[in-house]
Parts: sequence; C-alpha cells; structure tokens
Amino acid sequence: MTLRRPATPTTVTPAIDPLQLGASLYTPATRHDLADLGNGDRRPGGLPLPHSLIYCLEDAVRTQDVPLALARLTDALPQLRPGSGPLRFVRVRDLRTLEAVLGMDGWRNLHGFVLPKATRRTLRDTLGLLPPGVPVMPTLETREVFSARQMESLRDFLTDSGMSRRILTLRLGGNDLMQLLGLRRVPGQTLHEGPLAQTIQMLVGTFVPWGFSLSSPVYEVFSDPVTLRRELRQDLERGLTGKTVIHPSQVSVVTEAYRVDARHLAQARAILEPDADAVFALDGAMCEPTTHRGWAERILRRAQLYGVQDDPEVPNPES
Repeated sequence: MTLRRPATPTTVTPAIDPLQLGASLYTPATRHDLADLGNGDRRPGGLPLPHSLIYCLEDAVRTQDVPLALARLTDALPQLRPGSGPLRFVRVRDLRTLEAVLGMDGWRNLHGFVLPKATRRTLRDTLGLLPPGVPVMPTLETREVFSARQMESLRDFLTDSGMSRRILTLRLGGNDLMQLLGLRRVPGQTLHEGPLAQTIQMLVGTFVPWGFSLSSPVYEVFSDPVTLRRELRQDLERGLTGKTVIHPSQVSVVTEAYRVDARHLAQARAILEPDADAVFALDGAMCEPTTHRGWAERILRRAQLYGVQDDPEVPNPES
C-alpha cells in the first residue's frame, strides 16, 4: 500500500502527522545504498518499504567508522528525490555530527533529525543549531527517564520555551533504558509485560495529555512476529504512536497492526457526525462524541493511512 507523504522540506518543513511514521527502520549510515533505500528504489529481500527511515550515526556505527558514515551520507543526501520513498531522518551522534550533516548538500531532503539521549540541557544546545521549522525526534533514554519529577520538568521546559512546536514525537530508547537496569528484553515478552511497563505508562501520562506524541521502542527478536503483533496492539491501546523496527520483515507486521477494525471505523464516523446525539448506542457500546472525539479522529486518520482490516481493496503487504 502506498502511503501519502509530505513534501520534502525547503525552508520550512510542513507538519508531519506522527501516525505517518509507522514502522521506523533504523539503518547504519555506513551502508553503501543509503540513497536507494531513501528513494524507495531498493527493498531489502523484496519486503515492503518502511514508512520512515532513520540513517543512524550513533549506536549502529562504531566510533572509528563515523568518518565513513559521514562520507556516505555526504554522497547520498543530494541523491534523495523529493516526494519519493519513506520519510527520511538522520539520527545524529552529537553536536559535532549534527553540524557536519547540516553542512552537507542535500540535507534538506531529510524530513528531520533524531536526537539521542535527550535531556533539558542537550535539547537546548541542539535545537539552537537547527534552523526553525526542522522537526526533531528526541530520544528519551537516560536515567532521568525513570524520574517522574524530571520528566515533568522536561515537559514544562519544552512547553514554556516553545520548543514543543518543533518536536514531531518523543522516541523511547528501550534498549538503553533496559541497559540502565542491567537487563535485556526477554523473548516472548512484550514491552508492556516487562520491567519498563510502569515507566512507559508514566511517560504517556506525563507527555501525551500535553500534546506530545510518544513512539514505541524496537522488539529486537525479529524472528518472533507473534509477540511483535501483541506488543503493537498494546502500544496502540496505551497511546503510543509509531514503532521502531530493525529488520524489514517487521514492517508488514506494523502495517497490519495499524489497520483499523471496520467496526471501530463505523463507530468513529458516527461519533464525528455533525448531528450525532450527545450519547448513543452502537454495536452494544455507548458512544459519546464529547469524550470520544479524539479517539474517533485518530481512528479515521489511521484508516486513511493504513486501511481497514477487512477491506478487500487494501492489499495484504505479505502477499
């Protein structure tokens, strides 16, 4: 299925709906085929394209290979075609690599940047380097994430400073957070069934009601689509938007999970009808437009981007 993409930025980047991020595939910037991946000309293993692509200069690249990664980005960015392929981002390593990318021809063919290990201090310094209108995705993956007080302080700082307008979504660095606990994800166990469950719920309650979006970390066992499907369902139930993936085979699983149940779509349309009753019953459930509008609008947007689960006109990405 072809997703609608925003135009490539020129001087000011158009707004991007966080739902468009879908499956965000991380790829080391040391690869030789960065332009082909970014333009959608190469599909690893013939598998579906990711919805968003993140060229990584950080954890996926050894320190001694950073010069090679920067050289390959320098070659690739001018070759990226406007309006083609997935949404494209660079995950920088630090301020020095951000400055290096901003000095490259074609950097505006990107849709934004991923900022690792984001804190109040690092975000102030990093956003000071970026031109206005360039979206960023800060990654929450430091020990401060486990403190509700620290996260509330970060939220208030971003909101009061106006920096929140520049944030496309807040990414959750699951592996870094687990490392801080001296743990690793358990195969067969979802994010919401493990030691980060309470922290994730705290972050959702801290940021989402204030207008921020939160994306979900990777499930690194890419040979286990069953657990990934269950995790995606739990992600959506808990208010997370977007999913980091590390293997192309995970993209179709994300796409399928983001398709909308036809009954939910019917309810959402009924809730959003201009002449809908204040409270009404549908499919054995109470519908209340005043309190269910946000959910209904989100359901309609997901259906527009990813289709409906039992819609015969929507192709199966695994076929």
